[in-house]
Amino acid sequence: MWPPVEDTPPPRPILASLANGARNRCPNCGGGAIFDGYLTVRDSCPACGQDLHHHQADDAPPYFAITIVGHIIVSLVLLVEIAYRPPIWLHMTIWIPLTLLLTLAVLRPIKGAIVAYQWALRMHGFEDDRSSDQSGTMKT
Repeated sequence: MWPPVEDTPPPRPILASLANGARNRCPNCGGGAIFDGYLTVRDSCPACGQDLHHHQADDAPPYFAITIVGHIIVSLVLLVEIAYRPPIWLHMTIWIPLTLLLTLAVLRPIKGAIVAYQWALRMHGFEDDRSSDQSGTMKT
C-alpha cells in the first residue's frame, strides 16, 4: 500500500494526565507519586514503572506561578488600596507573606501538570516509552 502506513501510537488523554500531574500522581497510571521531594521529580513511577526522568520543565513552572500569583495579588492589592487606603506597612505585612505562600502552594501542582503534559504529548523522550504506557487504564 502506498504511501506506507505509519506505526503511530494511540493518543494519550491530555486532561486526565494534567489532573493527575497537578495532584502529584503519575500521568500514566494515576497511582504513584510523581515527586520525590517538594519539586524533585522521581526517575520513574513507583506504581507502574513509567519513566519520568525525561521531563524538561525547566523555567515554565516558576513562570506560570509568577503569572498566576501576580494577577491574584495585584488585583487584591488594588482592591484593598482603593477600598480602605491602609498604610504601606500594613500592605507589606499582608501581601509579602501571602505572595510567598501562594507561590509555594501553586508551584508544585503546576510543575506536576507540566511534566504530565509533556508525557501526554510524548515530548522530550517520552515518545519512546511505549512498553509501560497504560493510558487505557488511567485513574482520574
